[in-house]
Amino acid sequence: MHLHPSTLLLLAATAAAFSPSHTMSRHSALSVATDPTLVSSTPSLIPPSKIDASSVASLFEERVQKTYGRYPITFVEGKGCWLVDEEGTKYLDFVSGIATCALGHANPELTEAVSTQMTKLHHVSNLYYTPQQAKLAAWLCENSCADKAFFCNSGAESNEAAIKLARRHASNRGITDPVIITAEQSFHGRTLATVTATAQPKYHKGFTYGGEMVRGFRYTPYNDINETPEEDAKAGRKRGLAAIMLEPLQGEGGIRPGTLEFFATARKLCDENGALLICDEVQVGMGRSGTLWGHQQLNIEPDVFTSAKALGGGVPIGAMMARGAAADVFGPGDHASTYGGNPLACAAGLAVAEYFSEHDVLSNVQERGQQLSAGLEKIATRYPSVLGEVRGWGLLKGVVIKEDAGCTAAELVGDAMKEGLLLVAAGPSVVRFVPPLIVNNEEIDEALVRFEKAIEKRVASTSSSP
Repeated sequence: MHLHPSTLLLLAATAAAFSPSHTMSRHSALSVATDPTLVSSTPSLIPPSKIDASSVASLFEERVQKTYGRYPITFVEGKGCWLVDEEGTKYLDFVSGIATCALGHANPELTEAVSTQMTKLHHVSNLYYTPQQAKLAAWLCENSCADKAFFCNSGAESNEAAIKLARRHASNRGITDPVIITAEQSFHGRTLATVTATAQPKYHKGFTYGGEMVRGFRYTPYNDINETPEEDAKAGRKRGLAAIMLEPLQGEGGIRPGTLEFFATARKLCDENGALLICDEVQVGMGRSGTLWGHQQLNIEPDVFTSAKALGGGVPIGAMMARGAAADVFGPGDHASTYGGNPLACAAGLAVAEYFSEHDVLSNVQERGQQLSAGLEKIATRYPSVLGEVRGWGLLKGVVIKEDAGCTAAELVGDAMKEGLLLVAAGPSVVRFVPPLIVNNEEIDEALVRFEKAIEKRVASTSSSP
C-alpha cells in the first residue's frame, strides 16, 4: 500500500511533535516522509527457515517483548500429562498450560479433530453460518443454564464481552453511570476494562489516566458483600448497579473458593437491583471444579458466565454465555470478533466436549481431586513449618506456604521443577496444582512424591544454613 506524500508528511510531523524525547528532528521527519525510495522499496522477505534458532532463549531475549518471566526450560514435545524439553528431560505437568490443556498433550481425539478441520475449512468470519459454531453453542447451552453463547478467542475477551453486555443492559434500563462490583484479589484479564475489573492495584500501575482506570468499577472483599451503590440523578444522570462480577473460585487470588452465603447474597442483590450476576469461569469452568461449571458448586445460576482455557483444550477459544433477557441484549454491531467461533476453534471445542461425555471426565476430576487433597494434607502434616491449608475444588488445588517458611511459593515451584514436577504459584504464598483433567492415580501419586522431595530438600537446606 502506498500513501500519498502529503499524508506521510502529516503523520511524520505529528509523530515528531508529540515525541517526548524529540529524537526525530522535524528535518529528518520530513526527509522520511518525502523520500520515495524510503517509502516504496520492498525488501526481500527472510523465510523462517533461514532464521538461526539454535538458541531459543537468545531469540526470546532479542525479539520477544518481556511481558513474562520465563523459567529456563524450552519444551519441544508432550504426551498426556508429561512434557519433554529440548535436552530430552521429562517433566510431570501439573500446570497444563495454566489450567488449559484439559485433555493433556497430543490427545489423539483433539489432534484428529483439529487436523481434519484444517483440511476442510478453518475460517470464514462471522458473516456466515458455520455448523461447528452452532453445534458448540448448543452443547454449551444444553449443559448449563445458558440460552445463547457469544464466541471470542480468550478469557479476557470473554470477560470484556460480559462487561460490555452488562453496560448495555444497564443503559437499556436508563442508567447512565453503570457500576460493576468485583472482588478484591480477583483476576479477570489484561485488557484495559478487565484489568480494571481485576481488583489488584499492582496490575493497574502505569495504566491509569489522571490516576484513574476505567470508570464504573467498585471493589468489595471476596466472600463479604455488604453494600451496593446508590442511585442518584445529579445533572440528569442516573447511577446504578449494572452487575456483580465474581469468580466462583479465585484462582490467581490464591485458590479461594466462594461461599454459599456470599454468592446467595450476590444473587439477591442483583435481583433486587435489576442487575446481572456474572461468573468468571475462565479457569474454574469446563470441569476443573468437578462439576462442569464452578457456579454449580454454589447452588446459584448466573445471568452471564464466561469460559476459555480448557474450552478448546489448548486451542484458543473463549465464550460468553447468557440466559433469559441477558441473552438478547446484544444486537448486530453491538459486539463482534473476527476469529471468534471459527470452524477450527469450534472443532477443538467440540472434540473436548465429546471427550468429556464419552470418558466421564468429571468423575475422574472428583476422584483424582480427592486423592490430591488427601496427599497434600499428609505432606502438610509432616512439614507444618512450611505448609498450611490445602484448599480448592476438583483439580484446582492450592497449598498455602506459611509466612515463616523461609521461602515463597515461586521458590517452591522452582524446587519442584528440579524434581521434574511442574507447578505454578497463585500469588506469593500459594502453590497451585492444575494437572490435565485426564490425570490418573499413578501420576497423582508421583506428583506427591516429587513435591515432598522438593519440600524435604528445601527444609534441609534451610536448617543447614548459618
